[in-house]
Amino acid sequence: MKFLKDIKQLTLSSDEFIGEITKKNQIVLHHTAGNSSGVAVRNAWENDKRGRIATCVIISGKGAKDTKDGEIIQCFSSRHWAYHLGVKQEVFKAHGLEYQNLDKHSIGVEICNWGWLKKDEQGNFRTYVNTIVSPEDVIELDKPFKGYKFWHNYTDAQIESVKNLLLYWRDIYGINLKADYDQLFNVNTKALSGTNGLYTHNSYRKDKSDIYPHPKLLEMLYSL
Repeated sequence: MKFLKDIKQLTLSSDEFIGEITKKNQIVLHHTAGNSSGVAVRNAWENDKRGRIATCVIISGKGAKDTKDGEIIQCFSSRHWAYHLGVKQEVFKAHGLEYQNLDKHSIGVEICNWGWLKKDEQGNFRTYVNTIVSPEDVIELDKPFKGYKFWHNYTDAQIESVKNLLLYWRDIYGINLKADYDQLFNVNTKALSGTNGLYTHNSYRKDKSDIYPHPKLLEMLYSL
């Protein structure tokens, strides 16, 4: 795995993640709903007051000054864990399941990406914080996802980094990477019951839209 030597190691302070070694049987894909710098995301986690909320790795995007497109920032070992799902007890109950701490047994991946965008009257693509994304970095989906057609594009380099990580963790932890659309983009009992597999934040929570069904990313995921 040649890509491993290029991962930027920026380990969070010990009070920002849990150093317990736990069995891993799920991988969960997220996006940050923020700018392109994985270093900035890591530093925000380091300095916030939210506690041990983070993911194992962050994948930088296009245009960051401190990292290159697709560069992986590692915040802690995949053997360890932090809170990244935020699933409430009533979600488990609604699916006929007992609550369990899924964060302990899942590996979180954050892709630097703004997520959904709205097109204003002037034709600008605006984020939820009203910043503007260049048209060249926008993708229009064939049909809306969670009510939105326009999204900040995942780059080819980011998608390649996701692929490399997934294949590596599949081999290390025996995680099943075969997944269909429903498993990835709808809340489902497989995810909530802790079934070995690949998921997204959508798989656990209706109020989340990370990640979205980007055609190139889906093509990669379905090829695994």
